[in-house]
This record gives sequence, C-alpha cells and structure tokens, in this order.
Amino acid sequence: MSRSLSDAVAAVVAVFRRRPGDLLPLYVLGTAIPAVARVVPFFTAAVAYLHLETTGRLRAARDELAGIETTPPDPEADPAAFEAWTEELVPVVEQLLTPTTGALAAAAVLGLVLLVIVLVPIVSAAQLSACYGRLRGERGLIAGIAGGRRYALRFLALYVLEVVLWIVVIASVGAVVAALVGGFSFAGAPLAGALAALLAALVGIAAVAAVRAAFAFAPVAVVVDDASVFGSLSATASFVRARPVGAAFYYVIAIGSTVALSTVAGAFALLEVASLVPVLSTLLLLPALDLLKTALYCDHRGRLTPPATPDRSVWAQFRAGLGRGWGEMWSFVRATPLLHAAVVALALVGFWLGWRAAAPFVGVEAFEASISGRLEGHVPPAAALEFFGNNWMVALSTALSGIALAVPAVVSVLFNGAFFGIYARLEADPLELVAFVVPHGILEIPAIFIAGALGIYLGVAFWRRLRGRLPRVAFADDLERAFWVLVGVGILLAVAAAIEGFVSPYYYQPFL
Repeated sequence: MSRSLSDAVAAVVAVFRRRPGDLLPLYVLGTAIPAVARVVPFFTAAVAYLHLETTGRLRAARDELAGIETTPPDPEADPAAFEAWTEELVPVVEQLLTPTTGALAAAAVLGLVLLVIVLVPIVSAAQLSACYGRLRGERGLIAGIAGGRRYALRFLALYVLEVVLWIVVIASVGAVVAALVGGFSFAGAPLAGALAALLAALVGIAAVAAVRAAFAFAPVAVVVDDASVFGSLSATASFVRARPVGAAFYYVIAIGSTVALSTVAGAFALLEVASLVPVLSTLLLLPALDLLKTALYCDHRGRLTPPATPDRSVWAQFRAGLGRGWGEMWSFVRATPLLHAAVVALALVGFWLGWRAAAPFVGVEAFEASISGRLEGHVPPAAALEFFGNNWMVALSTALSGIALAVPAVVSVLFNGAFFGIYARLEADPLELVAFVVPHGILEIPAIFIAGALGIYLGVAFWRRLRGRLPRVAFADDLERAFWVLVGVGILLAVAAAIEGFVSPYYYQPFL
C-alpha cells in the first residue's frame, strides 16, 4: 500500500477512535429520516380516521364487516366461494374509499416523497462536512451543522443529475437491446440477436457503474473545495487522473464492503438476526466509506490533518465508552424528570388509544394475537441478537428523529403505546403475555421512554437553535451527549434482549 493510501486509512481509524460521538450522531440521523417522513402518513391517516368517524362511514363499514366471515375461503379449493367472499367486501371498501380519503392518500405519498427529497441532501451534506472537519482535526458536529445548510442544494442537484444520467443510459441501452433483438430476429438469427443484446446490456451496466464512479467523489469536492455542481465533477475527473490508485482503491473497498455486507445480511437473515445489519451499516460501514473517500481527496489537496490515534487499546476505549454511555444516560434521566413523566403519559395515551381501537376485533379469530404462537421456532441466541438490534435501531431513530421539532419522537411514543395497546387487547392469554413481558420489559420499556424523551429534548434544542437562542457549539454538545445517552440505552436494551431471548419465554411455563 502506498504512503498516500496508508495515510488515508490511518486517518479513518484515528477519527473512529478519537471522539466517535463527534461524528456518528449524523449517521444515526440518516437512519432517522424514515422516522421523520412517516409523520406525514400518520397525520393523514389520523385525519382520514376522523373524517370516516364523523361522517358515520367507519361505523357503517364495521356493520358491513360484522356480517362477513373474517377467514377467507381457499381460492384454490373453492374459487367460487372465494370470489363471493371478495364481493361481500365491496360495500366495506366503498364506505372507506371516498374522494377525501383518496386525496389524503395522495397527499401522504406526495408529502413523504418531498420530505425525503429535502432531508436526504441536508443530512448527506452534514455527514460529509463532519467527515472533512474531523479529518482536519476540527469539531465534526459543528462542521456538519454548518455544511448541512451550506451544501444541501448542491448535493440535491448532484443527486438529480446522477439519476437523470442513469435514466438516459438505461433508456438508451433498452432501446439498443430492443432494436438488436428485433433486427436479428427479423433477419432470422435470433441467437446472434440475443448475444448482441447481452453485450449491449453489459455495456449499459458498465456505463451505469461509470456514472456512479464519476459521482462518488463529487460531493466530497463540493465540501472540500466549495465547488459548484459541475465544478465538482471537473474536480473529480482531475482527482481520478492525478490519483488513479487512490480512486481505484476506494472503488474496490466500496464494492467489496457492499458485497460483504450483503453476504453478512444473507447469513443473518438465515439466522433470523437481520436487524443487526442496519446497526453495522449505520455505525461502521457508511461513516468508514465517507471518511475514506474524503481522506483520499483531502490528501490529494494537501489538507489531511487528522486527530492523533489514542494511546489506549481498542478494548480499553470500548470499556470506557460503555462507562461513559451509562453515566450520560443516568445523568440525562436525573436532569429531566418532568420530560420523562410527560413521555410516560404520552405512552399511556397511546396504549389507551390502541386498546380502544382494538375493541371491535376482540374475539375475532383472524385478529387474535398469541405469545405462544409468536414464540414458535424461538432460538434464544438468535432471538436475543434480533431483539437487541431491532430495539436499539428503534431507540436510535426515535431519539435523532426528534430533531425535527420533536414531532417524530412524540409520534413514535404514541405509536409504540398504541401498538402495545392493540396487542394486549387482542392477546388470547393475557396472563401469559404479562408473564412474558415483565422480566425484560422492566428494562426495555424504560429504555424506549428515555429514547423518546431524548428525541423531544433534541427537538426543543433545535427549535432554540433556529431562533438563535442556542449557539451552534451548544447544539453540537447536545448531539454528542445524545449519542452517549443512546450508548447507555443500548446497554439497557442488550441486557433486556438477553433476558427476552433466554428467560422470558420459559421461566413461567411450569406455573401457567
């Protein structure tokens, strides 16, 4: 490995080991975008529910549904009966599908798409700006906050331009393939046409890959050089010509790590622990790739001055990080008792709403829930890992999504409460449900409450920042502290997951 490459790799390692909380919150924020965006469909669904309830259509739909068998006939065994059953559902659908609900559904889709289009460039610009700041020995979160605002429009333009080029390439290749297949078939040589079409398709794949390669370093050029959209593409071409080995090294690492993660995801899916993949991607792969390409480009520009690698071992740092996370979590809980009480109240409201909403479906076999059924095929080690990965990602996204003025965090707390209310109301054996939940729930539920409270806290902090009442440095401090609080939450959830995997499904069975 050349000195330039080794310097870039060493810089990536140094940034990860030196103050990770000054970078990783922005990558967690990236995974929180869906949690922010889902507020739109939740809001429109609530409006649609109120519309159907106040107009009497929801009651009419329930009355229609009451006279219909909830379990559909087997369409293969008795097609006529299945068709008759579907026809019975038509009056129910007619009650629920109105111009108003249709318009709300369209508004939800449009709002969801627009929100994602707005948020992704902002967060991506903040992430790369933070990487650039850390690789120069500066405060990453402060650089990220400034960069998200400064470069977002240029990032959006780059994304749109890349997608347009992809569409042009794919459409052109499709037209060529169709022409080749049709021409050779007309000439009586279908095999030659198929081979020519295959060759054209391979050329198209190579063209799409070339477009992606050309745009890989363009956002970095925007941040490092403050380049324009087309200026960043020109700077990327200059970088590739000047440092072909470095560019190729990044491309190989990016492709190889993506393939490796896909392989790991497949293996985890077979073991039913797929929720660990987003954790690895968020906290390791994505920041490492961004740091690597930024470090390579910074070295090309002579601006690579990363922080020094800590003297302590990785294991000592890991233990210290866990200790800090645990301490920050308890410090946050002690400092915000009223906020946590409000979150508990919100969760209880959500539980009550879910309990009430499930009332019409009590006793209906098709909607009945069962802990025993859910635990069929339960494998404790795999289940524990899956529970931990899923719950920690929920906590991470709940907390960081709260930056959007606390609304997504409030929605998440209400939604989780409603989910548990519905599940509890429809449970076939409530005593068994309580017995299952209590051992791990005494840790898991408070952990989710802490994440919700943290989300509301960040939302208030961001609102104060927007109004100029909170300095940028103080807001960066809040983000870094939030990361360490979430490490403490992760410890709680890890212990809860171990209990849920190895203890909760079994200890009560001799007594019930």
